[in-house]
Amino acid sequence: MKAIILAAGYATRLYPLTRNKPKPLLPIGQRPMIDYLIDQAETIPGLDDIIVISNHRFVDQFKEWAAGRSATHVPITILDDGTDTAENRLGAVGDIQFCIEQCALDDDLLVMAGDNLFTWPLIDAYKHFRRYGEDMILAQPLAHPEDAHRFAIAEVDDQGIVTHLEEKPLQPRSNLAVYAVYFYRRDTLPLFAQYLRAGNNPDAPGYFPAWLYQRKPVRVYFFQGACIDIGTPETYQDVMTTFRLSATDAHQGEDQKKEKQREPLP
Repeated sequence: MKAIILAAGYATRLYPLTRNKPKPLLPIGQRPMIDYLIDQAETIPGLDDIIVISNHRFVDQFKEWAAGRSATHVPITILDDGTDTAENRLGAVGDIQFCIEQCALDDDLLVMAGDNLFTWPLIDAYKHFRRYGEDMILAQPLAHPEDAHRFAIAEVDDQGIVTHLEEKPLQPRSNLAVYAVYFYRRDTLPLFAQYLRAGNNPDAPGYFPAWLYQRKPVRVYFFQGACIDIGTPETYQDVMTTFRLSATDAHQGEDQKKEKQREPLP
């Protein structure tokens, strides 16, 4: 399995914090935000590469971060998508396809947005993906349904399969919000190119599974815990004071836990 962390955005809503620093490298506690995602990704058995895709403007900062990371169990590849402004960005789906092409990916794929924090174990979602073997999105009912227009919103049957999915709907059909963590089968990767060739929206990552579920089964994993999308200065300040995964918490016994979690599944 390979992992892609989407980190090529320009985060203009967070200016001036992100004028000269990419959002995933903003500190949370004593560590860059992206470190918490890497910690989670490294618990996945068989994961052999983590690709962080950056825009050209910030790629050197990501390379410096990766070189200075002291406890890395899975190789980290930093990929430059060649864009330098918000106006010429490839979009999240465009960046996924760029990674697939540039890295010749031909494996199951984990995709995560680089600006999300979550408190539940990613290994549990991975086990669900392996159990059922279908493309998989992660979702949770919204505590505040009035926020539904900000998310991809799903409807699901009693077997856990998506029956309707729409990115940022004007009239949401449920309160089941999809968060930017996705598991894709190896045989789904060629469909990203097909999606883009058809002229579909390359921007938010939720647009692709909203197209995909109409062509093949897409399963939902319902996670327990918090998943935080840091999109505004207010959200960032709130996370700085309320997010409980401090540097001490994250590293306490982490090496032992990772070795146990990375053992082959029965």
